[in-house]
Formats: sequence, structure tokens, C-alpha cells
Amino acid sequence: MSLIEHQQDFSFYKSNRLLNSSDFSYVFDNAPIKASHPNFLILAKPGQNTVPRLGLVIAKKNVRLAVKRNRLKRLIRESFRHKQHHLPAIDAIVLARRGTENLNNIEITKILNDLWQRVAKRATKIQRESQQA
Repeated sequence: MSLIEHQQDFSFYKSNRLLNSSDFSYVFDNAPIKASHPNFLILAKPGQNTVPRLGLVIAKKNVRLAVKRNRLKRLIRESFRHKQHHLPAIDAIVLARRGTENLNNIEITKILNDLWQRVAKRATKIQRESQQA
């Protein structure tokens, strides 16, 4: 096998996204997994698919300028893309809070990496508990 076949696919396909309101409602209704930070909140629920999926909520109320909202979305998608192979099959929503636009890219990436680790840990714990029951 070649080196390329051994590498993981870090793409962000349509199947990795929460696309419609029913997908978002599924997570917002009683999300058992929460990872909080003063700038971000990640809500997650064991997924209905075999791959982790991501939804974004970047409110205009919290991040005024479209340029800054788009930068945040790019950074969140990028961090998810790199961490998706360490996450179990969950549906996750990332919410940006006020003041997030003032952080630089490195700080945002560091915060998100920590939050994804916490989400993965809690999700695996929930999966183990459901398998034992």
C-alpha cells in the first residue's frame, strides 16, 4: 500500500454537516454532552449517523461583522476537520459567544482543540455507559 492510502481523509463532506432544522433540533433538545468556554459552547448528542457531524451557530448579535463571522466559521470547520477522526459518531453544534471575534486565530484554535477533547471524552463515556446498560 502506498503512503496516500494510509493517510486519513481530512475532508469536510456534506455528510459531516448538520443541514436542516430537524438536525439542529435533535441536538438542541436535551444535549447530554456540553463543553463550555467563555467564548464558545459545544452541544453534542450521540449521532444517528456513523460519522461525527458539525453545525454552526454564529449569531450576528454576538459577532457583528460578516468578515469576522466567516473567519470564525472557517476556523471552527478547520478544527473539526482535523479532530473528526478522534470523535465518536456525534452530532455537535458550536455556538460562538460575545467577544469571540477579538481573539486571534491561534487562541481560537487552542480553545477549540481543548473543547473537542472534552467532547470526545464525554461522548466515549456516554457510549460506554449505554453499551453496559
